[in-house]
Amino acid sequence: MIRAAALEAVLAGHGSGAFAATELEALDAREEFPADAVAVLDDTGLAASYVLTPDRDFPALVALIRTVARRDLTVAIAHGKTFLGSVPVWIAGTPAQAHGLAERVRAGHPVCWGLTERDHGSDLLAGELTATAEPAGGWRLDGEKWLINNAGRARLGCVLARTAPAGGSRGFSLFLVDRDALPPTAWQVLPKVRTHGIRGADISGFVLRDARVPADALIGRPGDGIAVVLKSLQLTRTACVGLSLGAADHALRLARDFTARRELYGRRLGSLPHVRRILGRAAAAVLTAEAVSILATRSVHALPGELSVSSAIAKAYVPTTVQATLGRLAEVLGVRGFLTTPPGGGFAKLERDHRICAIFDGSTVVNRAALLTQMPRLGRLLRRGDVDPGAVRAAADPAVPPAPFDPALLTLTSATGCSVVQSLPAVVEEIRAQGHPALTALAEAVLARGRELAADTAGFVPVGGGLPGAAFTLAERYERLYAASACLHLFLRRPGRPATPLDEEARWPRACLAHLLDLPDDPAYDELARTVADWTGPGFGLLDGEL
Repeated sequence: MIRAAALEAVLAGHGSGAFAATELEALDAREEFPADAVAVLDDTGLAASYVLTPDRDFPALVALIRTVARRDLTVAIAHGKTFLGSVPVWIAGTPAQAHGLAERVRAGHPVCWGLTERDHGSDLLAGELTATAEPAGGWRLDGEKWLINNAGRARLGCVLARTAPAGGSRGFSLFLVDRDALPPTAWQVLPKVRTHGIRGADISGFVLRDARVPADALIGRPGDGIAVVLKSLQLTRTACVGLSLGAADHALRLARDFTARRELYGRRLGSLPHVRRILGRAAAAVLTAEAVSILATRSVHALPGELSVSSAIAKAYVPTTVQATLGRLAEVLGVRGFLTTPPGGGFAKLERDHRICAIFDGSTVVNRAALLTQMPRLGRLLRRGDVDPGAVRAAADPAVPPAPFDPALLTLTSATGCSVVQSLPAVVEEIRAQGHPALTALAEAVLARGRELAADTAGFVPVGGGLPGAAFTLAERYERLYAASACLHLFLRRPGRPATPLDEEARWPRACLAHLLDLPDDPAYDELARTVADWTGPGFGLLDGEL
């Protein structure tokens, strides 16, 4: 598998060609698919990274997605969709299915994921596309899927179909449909849908008419479709954080470069206190999003039984936080953020493109609703403080090699809650013992909010027919606890930490906790802004050697 640093070098080498900003902007304006850029990724063998084997390093995969996304989100989404479409086979397919699909994916054949329909959106239980068992064996698929990424380009599609007329949680199944094995009339591509962002992506749909597939196209058993989709989403939602982190890298660089060069009132824009404060808080928000991402991606290996919780947190928190951060940076860029030429050129496209990241694979609301269905257990375990210290350390310490991935350990709900959040009291005690006065004060404030949330969830019961709007604040508060705990764990496990750390060294976690506590004027933001000004690497983050 290609590594992120090698991929970054390849993309830099095409910086005046297929990955030139001007070329990608022009394709976007014409709403044209970035075929040349996708071909560059194919030539690197990136698609082989989408084959999820037991020895696959999931954080390394997300780092690759981030590397492409910081160049262009449209390209990253278009190419990475193959991973999303393939995951159900890696989770529930037979060895023969997995082997056959792996060969196709490594050969560069795009795969799409046919879940949503025109009239039903994310309500998968309302899906109308049907699969009917044939008397002689095999299945016949009929119906439409809509708003499907790569629907026109895909050679294979993982399609959710109704296999029981009454539907229900056991009334749907998944099929790996080989488009190349069908007659042209069986898979008809719908017209491209014009979108606000990722304008060049192949977003359309397809109609299956009398599409006959063999018996071994079925993934898992009849009726397993919804369960396999829900387990697959735990991985795809976690992988999506790479898209948002790449967008954040891109946006921070644009804002940093602009403030370093732009003069206002006879001074560099970056030297103005208000601008420096905005830039520092934006960087703090990005680092909290990265901390959530690191813990969530490493939990694929260390805490797979809790992914139903951590993936929902990551998918709700990271894109939402990054989108809000883009809004803050737009304030710094001003009118330059609307231009397609330097300085600030590319920001408007980036901001438009990123909006989709909070929507696909479950919107922020969908993921918070999923978290709320488990909130009674999460609140109970938070009050009890149950935690597996070894598993949390394995998730939080980048020096610990990831354990082999085992899809059999994925569950639809977490019996152990969320160990990262439940370990918050212990990690705050460790911070206190390390002797970081300013950081300890912030950590204590977070812990107090954790106790408040634990108390507030004591009487919470998810209700059928829709959750009240006020309930979603519980999910948001829980996400912030996860982010705070992640920041503190990563600070304590940072490589090369001195034996007697000084409080000055804790500037980035202080800024992150100040952001999570919604303290708008904390001086830690100014210190972090200076780090942004000195940033030289391709990515701005906790594992990039900048902090």
